Amino acid sequence: MTSFNLRQVKLRSGEQYRDEQEVALEPLVFGGQRYVPVPETVAAELVVSRASTGTVFELRFDARLHGPCQRCLADAVVERRVEGREYQATNPGGDEELKTPYLADQRLDLSAWARDALALDLPDQILCRPDCAGLCPVCGKDLNVEPHEHEDEAVDSRWAALADLRDRL
Repeated sequence: MTSFNLRQVKLRSGEQYRDEQEVALEPLVFGGQRYVPVPETVAAELVVSRASTGTVFELRFDARLHGPCQRCLADAVVERRVEGREYQATNPGGDEELKTPYLADQRLDLSAWARDALALDLPDQILCRPDCAGLCPVCGKDLNVEPHEHEDEAVDSRWAALADLRDRL
């Protein structure tokens, strides 16, 4: 887990702090599949800006995830430029929208924030290529490697009596 101690940053209203941090990324489970970040540690730009009402945090990094295609189960790679922004009010009171969940005891949890920002930036489906044909629903073969169609669907013998009745009517 990578965290940043905000006690080392002394900012007045209108001032900004910029730094590059090495952030450890954890594997993600997306759509029931596990995706591994490669490399596991990325260089991220952290910007802390002090406003009159609170603090704005920004995090930017490039990430690459490796895992299975959600259509054909072949290897897939997703590359993303991730940008996240969080706000922490000076006096948030009971309003949860004015607090960042990544800040506790003046420590900013960069790994959890990076994981969540990356998960929010993922596409609806992770595919090996945009035109992936997927797997055949009948035989399970990869339609990208061996495109094919099946002639007739096999009729379940338990429904044969109903099929005969349908044909007679």
